[in-house]
Amino acid sequence: MSLCKVERTVKANDREYNEKFQYADNRIHTSKYNVLTFLPINLFEQFQRVANAYFLFLLILQLIPEISSLTWFTTIVPLVLVITMTAVKDATDDYFRHKSDNQVNNRLSEVLINSKLQNEKWMNVKVGDIVKLENNQFVAADLLLLSSSEPHSLCYIETAELDGETNLKVRHALSVTSELGADINRLAKFDGIVVCEAPNNKLDKFMGVLSWKDSKHSLNNENIILRGCILRNTSWCFGMVIFAGPDTKLIQNSGKTKLKRTSIDRLLNTLVLWIFGFLVCLGIILAIGNSIWENQVGDQFRTFLFWKEGRKNPVFSGFLTFWSYIIILNTVVPISLYVSMEVIRLGHSYFINWDRRMYYSGKSTPAEARTTTLNEELGQIEYIFSDKTGTLTQNIMTFKKCSINGKIYGKRNSFSFLLVCICKNSQFIPKNSHSTGLL
Repeated sequence: MSLCKVERTVKANDREYNEKFQYADNRIHTSKYNVLTFLPINLFEQFQRVANAYFLFLLILQLIPEISSLTWFTTIVPLVLVITMTAVKDATDDYFRHKSDNQVNNRLSEVLINSKLQNEKWMNVKVGDIVKLENNQFVAADLLLLSSSEPHSLCYIETAELDGETNLKVRHALSVTSELGADINRLAKFDGIVVCEAPNNKLDKFMGVLSWKDSKHSLNNENIILRGCILRNTSWCFGMVIFAGPDTKLIQNSGKTKLKRTSIDRLLNTLVLWIFGFLVCLGIILAIGNSIWENQVGDQFRTFLFWKEGRKNPVFSGFLTFWSYIIILNTVVPISLYVSMEVIRLGHSYFINWDRRMYYSGKSTPAEARTTTLNEELGQIEYIFSDKTGTLTQNIMTFKKCSINGKIYGKRNSFSFLLVCICKNSQFIPKNSHSTGLL
């Protein structure tokens, strides 16, 4: 196992030194397909649907002349229609993922290059670069905080994109690097080497050592600013890129984009399997009937029709007839239902975007359906795990009703959040576990 897989060594302001480790660049990819992989991957995903796989199997059967009773054209047209509509929808969804990736990758950040601060696209930021951040700016990569405008080189960050918390967190730089301040010349000469853990998805842990000026300094999570954070209440700060792009903890936690199936998709697959089982049973019964008929009556028709062939095997005749009936009765499997589902989902996505009740006037932001395959799952929530009520209420609550020592305060027709408690020694103490709680 190579050293770079066990630990990471990064030298500040030295791209040539860092390139020999072949660290990932800061470009991110959240899309599922590209021009070359779209067709094979999308077809593989679509044929995971039982109905599509069934009709592909049916199409193969219709190409066999001995058992085909219908032309293959009657099967390939609806199958191609369903696959094409789904492929177009999936391609549209992935196009917006590419668009979002390009928007993020082309954001600008100030990077110290050749002793000068230059605007550089996020995707061109390299491991070891020194980046300047300003107030209310997104962090481009996982950075080691070097210095800031606040006393003791503190800085405040918002980690809502990482853990959903809107309260600010404090990070601080090492005292040995805080002396660099905003002096570009001193920052450009900074050549510290960081040896730290390999990329991982642990947001609250970091271990590393900074070697600079013939001394070593221990690093922990309090010295690191992660990608996805926003700098708040801090005029400026400088940081050294430790992890970039797919190696950042934000991307490490995001995982790969995978195929998601809704409960309706799973239900339809189950129904199609039951219908297919019924079709097989029906085909077996008809095939047995054909074998009996061929054995008892079929020879009389052969004589009448002057067939020169020898005696036909009834069992083999029943076997061929079974597949013929599977082809004839294929319409019991509702492939048209999948077409209707795709059309309805596409329409729902537009209705979500147009819904005025889902428009947030505070930030002038409408609802946006970023995928058209999961619309029916919207709002179907079974469990909510929350560490505190502020996560759900944003700490904005309105008094409704309460009872203190038997006296009810608030509107009597209100049934929302009744808190029953006793006033004792100017304190609210719950009466007992049976009389307190949310109604």
